Amino acid sequence: MFKILLIVVLVLVVALMSLKYVRVIKQSKVGIVMRLGKFLKIADTGVHFLVPFLDNMAYIIDLREIVIDFPPQPVITKDNVTMQIDTVVYYQITDPARYVFEIANPISAIENLTATTLRNIIGELDLDETLTSRDLINTKMRSILDDATDKWGIKVNRVELKNIMPPEDIQVAMEKQMRAERERRESILQAEGNKASLILQAEGEKQSAILRAEAKKEAMIREAEGEKESAILRAEGEAESIKKIAVAKAEGEAEVIVRVQKATAQGMMDVFKAMKDSNIDDNMLALKSMEALEKVAQGDSTKIVLPSDAVNILGTFKGIKEVLSDENSK
Repeated sequence: MFKILLIVVLVLVVALMSLKYVRVIKQSKVGIVMRLGKFLKIADTGVHFLVPFLDNMAYIIDLREIVIDFPPQPVITKDNVTMQIDTVVYYQITDPARYVFEIANPISAIENLTATTLRNIIGELDLDETLTSRDLINTKMRSILDDATDKWGIKVNRVELKNIMPPEDIQVAMEKQMRAERERRESILQAEGNKASLILQAEGEKQSAILRAEAKKEAMIREAEGEKESAILRAEGEAESIKKIAVAKAEGEAEVIVRVQKATAQGMMDVFKAMKDSNIDDNMLALKSMEALEKVAQGDSTKIVLPSDAVNILGTFKGIKEVLSDENSK
């Protein structure tokens, strides 16, 4: 029975010692190991076995970025305006040993350092500059705080002015100024809108007038071209008609002339035949034939249709020429 009790006690002691001297460090954290009250080492992420009764995991330090929102601080501007400003500081522990052993209360130290730095910077600016220079103030504060906290193993990544609260009377005046500015901008925007509307309306009327003029011009051009084409077609039609009339008239006149000549020739043939049948002398017959031909030649016709016996008549003319030649030679 005594042995069992002893075994149980030993197991409990081992379990307790395991909880104290076997430590697991989580991700993004480190441990500060002390031996006999003196800094020994920094334990990184993982399992660590400590020497019983000698070693101690004194601190667990978080290496992630930490955000501190400080309460509003009263500050005075260069033009003696008192206002309340609250800040937000983003910092990260870069040297756990210095963070533990170089500063007793780092959060309070950062808060006080932030307040004094903010007062110094705002004291160099007037109210308007303070309200419009947030980025400049943030940059200056981050640089000053980072330099001051470097020996504590702290890196200040960013400082932001969360709220800037001027006195109530200044807030009322600023509200009136903002309202007046909004009304002025509204008036300007309304005037610019009316101006743009009038310009667009004028441009629209201008374009409309141009389009109407171009349409009228196009209509006049097309009308003129239509009249031109119509006149050309009428002229061509009249010319064609005149040409056809002239051709028809010429053909008719030619046909009449041919008929007259045919009739004349037929008449001559009838006369020649009658004279021949009446036994008139050949010379007399030739003479009369020449007279008839002379009368025919004196007409307006450009063509003369001779009868089929014209060859015989011409032969008679030849005989008359020979007789006349003989007479002249005598």
